[in-house]
Amino acid sequence: MRLKGKVALITGGAAGIGKATALMFAREGAIVAICDVSEELGNALLPSLGPDAMFSKVDVSNRTEAQQWVDSVAAKYSHVDILVNNAGITRDAQFVKVKDGELVKQMSEEAFDMVVSVNLKGVFNCAQAVAPYMIKQGSGVILNASSVVGLYGNFGQTNYVATKSAVIGMTKVWARELGKSGVRVNAVAPGFIMTEMVAKMPEEVLAGMRAKTPLGRLGEPEDIANTYLWLASDEAAYINGTTISVDGGIVLGT
Repeated sequence: MRLKGKVALITGGAAGIGKATALMFAREGAIVAICDVSEELGNALLPSLGPDAMFSKVDVSNRTEAQQWVDSVAAKYSHVDILVNNAGITRDAQFVKVKDGELVKQMSEEAFDMVVSVNLKGVFNCAQAVAPYMIKQGSGVILNASSVVGLYGNFGQTNYVATKSAVIGMTKVWARELGKSGVRVNAVAPGFIMTEMVAKMPEEVLAGMRAKTPLGRLGEPEDIANTYLWLASDEAAYINGTTISVDGGIVLGT
């Protein structure tokens, strides 16, 4: 019961790593408030999170929705202790694709803006909404989802990599700005994780992912949830401004 009595907000909490984190936090005694864009998945998960849990349909890229969600959680439970900025999307495409000297395809502005709005602005929106509550109570933990590709880059992911690298930068800034108020801010950089989305990929793609991972397997959502749990707990009370890679020792190449 490492999080007993703590109020934990988890974005993108209805599936994948967010779902695994919500379930684990609930088992460890936290009061869990999840948000997601999928009402169906959120409502389906809610009964498994305990009688005090809360689900809200929220688009984290919408500043008003993010603020209203955080305010509603704080009003209901009187405090907010943990924020896991997990929500994220991909819209992969090559930066530019040239054939015979002619441009034939490129990443669209729409795809770039969409990923930035969720993966970067969404993190900014939710963290800025919770920070005043945490500062006032003199404690809190903000955990941001980066990615191994934010550290090493990845083919066809200009938009996604840009956001995940930026999240690391924001994490370092917030750790400095909020640390004096007793608020810790850290990031986690997952490798290839077997979420529902990844499980639908062709087997040859999954085999390629395993081949790049020295441990010879893809990670499980619980591997990331375990890291979030430790960082959120008092066991990590002196960890601030860092990014922890949870990637099986992955080696990314061109």
